[in-house]
Amino acid sequence: MSKRVLTTESGAPVADNQNSASAGVGGPLLLQDQHLLEKLARFNRERIPERVVHARGSGAYGHFEVTDDVTGYTHAGFLSEIGKRTEVFLRFSTVADSLGGADAVRDPRGFAVKFYTEEGNYDLVGNNTPVFFIKDPIKFPDFIHSQKRDPFTGRQEADNVWDFWAHAPEATHQVTWLMGDRGIPASYRHMNGYGSHTYQWTNAEGEAFFVKYHFKTNQGIRSLSSEQAAELAGKDPNSHQTDLLQAIERGVHPSWTLYVQIMPAAEAADYRFNPFDLTKVWPHKDHPLQRVGRLVLDRNPDNVFAEVEQAAFSPNNFVPGIGPSPDKMLQGRLFAYADAHRYRLGVNHTQLAVNAPKATTAQNYGRDGLMAVNGQGRDAKNYEPNSYDGPAQTGRPLSAPLAVFGHTGTHEAPLHTKDDDFFQAGELYRLMSPEEKSRLVANIAGGLSQVSRDDVIEKNLAHFHAADPEYGKRVEEAVRALRED
Repeated sequence: MSKRVLTTESGAPVADNQNSASAGVGGPLLLQDQHLLEKLARFNRERIPERVVHARGSGAYGHFEVTDDVTGYTHAGFLSEIGKRTEVFLRFSTVADSLGGADAVRDPRGFAVKFYTEEGNYDLVGNNTPVFFIKDPIKFPDFIHSQKRDPFTGRQEADNVWDFWAHAPEATHQVTWLMGDRGIPASYRHMNGYGSHTYQWTNAEGEAFFVKYHFKTNQGIRSLSSEQAAELAGKDPNSHQTDLLQAIERGVHPSWTLYVQIMPAAEAADYRFNPFDLTKVWPHKDHPLQRVGRLVLDRNPDNVFAEVEQAAFSPNNFVPGIGPSPDKMLQGRLFAYADAHRYRLGVNHTQLAVNAPKATTAQNYGRDGLMAVNGQGRDAKNYEPNSYDGPAQTGRPLSAPLAVFGHTGTHEAPLHTKDDDFFQAGELYRLMSPEEKSRLVANIAGGLSQVSRDDVIEKNLAHFHAADPEYGKRVEEAVRALRED
């Protein structure tokens, strides 16, 4: 059997892939060596700008299967009947570190699912925590700047991290999550995933409901201590990637059970705290978990760059029956995620195989731009409406309209009767065992004690005192002891 012929990108056969063309034996190289120049030029361009957040990621393909009837709440086609399966791609990631960081670090994890539905791709972009540090997207760049490498020292600085949290009391709940036992998952397979935001479901009768998504791992929760994580990160920086890849390759297919919490839209206005506040959870006693289906990962990508690095998730990719809520953070991300992909990957990133619809075909009037490959040319019109049988609007909204009222302006979030930045953080602390509390306090004190300014330390301590008196006292004593050493 003859070997396949190596060619240039234009298809011409390559005569010599071991030696560059030169002006005589040992002479300078020639500009006319098209193969050499093509290889070097492509090599220079093999990397694209990394994501500002969620840069380090892993992913896999699989399917989602409906196990329970939720048609009373949404008319989304992929949830329309028990047993229905939809292909998915799931990308896991750390948040703050760069593409070259380690997996086993104390950081939230991204949990982004792309459902390739018959009505278009539905992207559910969440984390492995049900809450987040801030509630308004205008603070997101500031937050990420405080967590990233300092522009002068080139490393993450405790002063920056804790100074931001000192000025963001609403972060106390997420800080308690992050510094607790679940702050460093043992692997991507052994953690939950959450939609985090509040979304809207609409049923066939037009009734609207607000929902929160919970993907519960069927492998069980497993986490690492700070000491275990430091050792693992040194031994294998790719520990989570390695675990996911090898598990799927040997036929151990990780799975999660999807549950939702459902709130009739009419209840939202009078709920005791703002149900659209990303720093808060809905208590399960108010809105119990209702099972929806099972998500299974069973196939690794063939090319990590093409399918994981270039995977583009946008929370504004909805399908009929699902839509946004007034969650301010979600509203900001509806723009920011898609815009990030247009910057990193180009305006035609949705035509890449991992991002393109699989169960349907995209039909619109987008044309041209960098790397356009949609093939719509000749007499196909690029405007709408037209008289040539081009794709036309349906007139059917994807979700129910959201009521708006009042004056335009920069408003603080409306206060509900029991809105509070600290209560749920205290509730979480009080749920912990004595051993969990001790590890939480040690993790917080380890970072907070490194802060150089006493006033920043005092502001943060005040947050923990407000969450729970014992919580605050123990953190304060631990910080003092570390600073006196």
